[in-house]
Amino acid sequence: MRGKLITLEGIDGSGKSTVVEKLQKDPEIKAFKPVFTREPTRGTLTGNAVEKAIQSDTDQLAELFLFTADHAEHLAKLIKPALENGKIVISDRYSDSRYAYQGITLKTRLENPLEWIKELHRGWTVIPDLTFLLDIRPEISIERCGKRGEQSKFEKLEFLRGVREIFFKLAADDPERFVIIDASCFPEHVEKEVAKKILEFLSRN
Repeated sequence: MRGKLITLEGIDGSGKSTVVEKLQKDPEIKAFKPVFTREPTRGTLTGNAVEKAIQSDTDQLAELFLFTADHAEHLAKLIKPALENGKIVISDRYSDSRYAYQGITLKTRLENPLEWIKELHRGWTVIPDLTFLLDIRPEISIERCGKRGEQSKFEKLEFLRGVREIFFKLAADDPERFVIIDASCFPEHVEKEVAKKILEFLSRN
């Protein structure tokens, strides 16, 4: 029986990594022996290339292709084999982050970047079975993360607003897959809510 792919998405500072760390210690979740992973991948040739691109002045389109290459390697080496072996896979970020972030980054380069990027993935990616969108307002994101990169606070705010809007669009287009969680609450509450929804999902499938 094919396994299930569960992903966590959201803008910077929404607490995805913290929630994933908590899920790894949750005894009820651990009982399913899930495989935890992330994008960009860590310690891989493609993942390292993505991290270097993020920290440098890499062309935005080139950066997208590096992210996509890392996704392809991630699918081939970890996600598809795990799913074929009936495993539960939980990923901190996945393709929806690419759609949302690069959908904004490339808005001056392409006429409809979101659809163009989605089309780039069509036919070979694996669509998640369940996606959590950890939602916070960009103002809270900036308070949590502080200023990153060379963007001004205003530029960062506008950028994250655009990313958040795309996440909402993705969720509206696929409401059966997405669960929106208010991530402005205490981390413990967010983790409990996510764990509860995962257990409900797995009990039905």
